[in-house]
Amino acid sequence: MQQLMQQAQQMQAQIEAAQNELAAKTYEGTAGGGVVKAVVRGSGELVSVDFDPAVLDPEDPEMAGDLVVAAVNQALVAASEDASASMGGVAGGMDLGGLLG
Repeated sequence: MQQLMQQAQQMQAQIEAAQNELAAKTYEGTAGGGVVKAVVRGSGELVSVDFDPAVLDPEDPEMAGDLVVAAVNQALVAASEDASASMGGVAGGMDLGGLLG
């Protein structure tokens, strides 16, 4: 039981370290063939949005908004996929001693 507790503590420390690392990383998403670029942190914070000036059509402001949404969503998906991959490896080596079956 003591070994299981130690493994759980080590796993918790690894999870915290992975979460801190992911929160500091940045992820980029683009839309419209690269005319809009969004950058987010692994924590979900939007860092920046850059536009090619040609995409800012005064006759169609909704298009710019749609491109921003698409670029941000793409960046968030990249961050989420990285988080899943990182967190999936944390518990991979844990010996639960038959606890789950």
